[in-house]
Amino acid sequence: MLLRKYMSLNGVGSAMIDLTLPKDHYRKGEKLSGKFHINGGIVDQLLTKIECQLVMIYENGKKEEIIDTRIVAITHALETEEKDMYSFVYQIPDDLPGEHAGARYLFRTKLKFEEGQDSVDEDYVTIQ
Repeated sequence: MLLRKYMSLNGVGSAMIDLTLPKDHYRKGEKLSGKFHINGGIVDQLLTKIECQLVMIYENGKKEEIIDTRIVAITHALETEEKDMYSFVYQIPDDLPGEHAGARYLFRTKLKFEEGQDSVDEDYVTIQ
């Protein structure tokens, strides 16, 4: 059991998060509804929050700008291999700042724990 906890603290076998969205193309100002799917790891872990950022990637992936951050504050003891789901509702800003030619957008979702490495999920979207 100690080995499992050590592995989990280093990111091996820890809980994972996945943001699922109904589509991958959106318009400025559009409201979207998705789901955060959480899968427990090989040991029990205490979740502290879910953080989701809308990020603009530009200059061939060399630069990024965080446009917005949404936080779901939770304190939940996630048991081994437990499956959980939380709703996610977000409205794409009408005025995306600093648009660049060839810019790409993504939602970067982080599952934060009291101990251990964060779980990160990235979902690219097209915003027109």
